[in-house]
Amino acid sequence: MSDKFINSALISVYHKTGLEEVIKRLDDLNIKIYSTGGTQKYIEEQGVEVHTVENLTSYPSILGGRVKTLHPKIFGGILARREQEHLTELAEYDIPEIDLVIVDLYPFEETLAHSDDESEIIEKIDIGGISLIRAAAKNYMDIVVVPSKDQYSDLLDILNTKSGLTSLEDRKRLASKAFAISSNYDSSIFGFFNSVNEADHLRISEDKAKTLRYGENPHQKAIFYGDLDKQFEQLCGKELSYNNLVDIDAAVEIIHEFEHNLPTFCILKHTNACGVATRETVSDAWDAALAGDPVSAFGGILISNSEIDLSTAEKIDTIFYEVLMAPSFTAEAYTLLSKKKKRVLLKLKDMSIPQERVKTILNGYIWQQSDVIDHTDHDFKTVTKRQPTDREMQNITFANKCVKNLKSNTIVLVRDNQLLGMGCGQTSRVDACKQAIDKAIRMGFILDGATMASDAFFPFPDCVELAHNAGVTTVVQPGGSIKDQLSIDVCDASDMTMVFSGIRHFKH
Repeated sequence: MSDKFINSALISVYHKTGLEEVIKRLDDLNIKIYSTGGTQKYIEEQGVEVHTVENLTSYPSILGGRVKTLHPKIFGGILARREQEHLTELAEYDIPEIDLVIVDLYPFEETLAHSDDESEIIEKIDIGGISLIRAAAKNYMDIVVVPSKDQYSDLLDILNTKSGLTSLEDRKRLASKAFAISSNYDSSIFGFFNSVNEADHLRISEDKAKTLRYGENPHQKAIFYGDLDKQFEQLCGKELSYNNLVDIDAAVEIIHEFEHNLPTFCILKHTNACGVATRETVSDAWDAALAGDPVSAFGGILISNSEIDLSTAEKIDTIFYEVLMAPSFTAEAYTLLSKKKKRVLLKLKDMSIPQERVKTILNGYIWQQSDVIDHTDHDFKTVTKRQPTDREMQNITFANKCVKNLKSNTIVLVRDNQLLGMGCGQTSRVDACKQAIDKAIRMGFILDGATMASDAFFPFPDCVELAHNAGVTTVVQPGGSIKDQLSIDVCDASDMTMVFSGIRHFKH
């Protein structure tokens, strides 16, 4: 028979909020309750009879509470199959059947997030609770497991609608949640002890899942695993899509480069920036960023490192965009921008980016550190006769930030902290250079005195020659080619300055 009545329950929880109704309903159904420690006291305070684990096992809670439920009389009652052989053995050793196990684990992850005290963190590694969860989940054919405070309501619904009768489907569903919780809990503990840079193991676990409208295309399913609420607050607009999230991630990566700068605006399309500018005001930064490619800005992702005011909002409101992100919006700006219901406004809570990246590849995963090197750490080295001016060094730094966040092969052209043109995702660096020059000219920019940045070295001097013919006077690149001198010679012959950053920024 797959349906089972709950006749007895073991309750051992950390969080007790929401448990009161469960306890009273168990009592109403004459279900015998076993408990220990603080949970036992809480149940007694509800005026409900509770049987102590200590009386059952004939052992007190020992080692400062580290050992309470780890005993054959507890685990025997949970793990026993309701078959004659096991039931006979239970009777022989005077072990009661336990039909329901309610556990809420010590808050290890919460403690880890708010404490550096290793002893405190270690004490929040639950042993008895996790063992109870696994034992009850393993025996789901006969046992109901409630593995977290988040499932109190699930149990209450079963108790109220079925008066303590559970189906195999109910028990298996809760067992699945139990193993999800136990695996995530163990992964968090492993992460505390493990340094992924030195270990041969990778554990990825995330309990929060958000089903998206679809994937990159409508015929593809997609789910986001993680906590978006930590990164931003969605103020208005339609549900975020897979493509929105990928673009938002790219937008946060590039604005992170300018987090502490003057007002900076970035416009992205398909993860690549088509407009970037830093100015004295956010309104001017928007104007300069949009000038980089007003056509591509249509349907784009917009991000600012500064508050959006009304004058800026009025300009932005004249174009169609998918998502607009900023640390804050004035009340007037929000009122205006929120009138268009489908457009997404995100209030950025955090401009930081992950220190590591993991992605699926072939039949496994690939891990790497994020490209988070600070641009002030670049050992910029002038390799030409002409030294860069202070203004050119500002443009070199700005250009390097932009090129770092575009898909390889990539070339960017900037002047006065404004992206003028870019060529990205090209199979040859020459094509990327030609694309950047052509785009800048089509957008109406004069390239005299501009700076060119490359994400990787120049194997030949052709890109430098193209840049010089277009009016570029400053070049920044990683260096490292066996033919570096050819590009340096072209610069010297053309009164250009070239700076080596010493750091390649491939992005695939």
